[in-house]
Amino acid sequence: MDVPELLESASLLVPEETATENDITVRDIRDYLVHDEWEIALGLLEELGDGHPLPLVPLAFWEKLADAAEQLRLERSSAWCHWRCSEIRNGAIRADLTLRPTADARRTTPISGAGVLRPMWDIGHLSPTGGRAVSIARLWVEDMPSLESGGRATVRLVPLTPSQWKHVQPGQLITMHEDQTVAGTAVILEVHGPATTMPAE
Repeated sequence: MDVPELLESASLLVPEETATENDITVRDIRDYLVHDEWEIALGLLEELGDGHPLPLVPLAFWEKLADAAEQLRLERSSAWCHWRCSEIRNGAIRADLTLRPTADARRTTPISGAGVLRPMWDIGHLSPTGGRAVSIARLWVEDMPSLESGGRATVRLVPLTPSQWKHVQPGQLITMHEDQTVAGTAVILEVHGPATTMPAE
């Protein structure tokens, strides 16, 4: 499919009455498509999708937007749409992350905000010998391209092995590791299981 077909197809997967925070509806977005304003339409469709809980927006919606963003060569947008696909497949956790300051941490450069980092997390599991066992989750920093050492931001985590994260609850403190040392601490804000395991509403 070409870009307008992908965007039109994605728009059909969102209820007509759905609106962005600025009251832009699917009908408005279709007007942008008619006038070949594809980047604007893509951005508004992303906004529509972001405004709804994971199970209410189907995987196909984000897959079509990802394809359109790739064709338009919009790297950050493409990465975000692929990220949302991962959240639907593997579940998503939002957390308030604080990185250790440079003086106390091994890392001396900012971490990328676009979902490329796969740090280890201490979420309370123990190894068979009683030591700490870590679980891996990819990290996306909300509303920021990167996060400096000592910085604080709301982040989204996509677990590599969702079953290891079933016990995680809002309010729980977890620690981030890139090696044996603690790179940061996070307080869980929200937990969403994979869409396939979620009960129908």
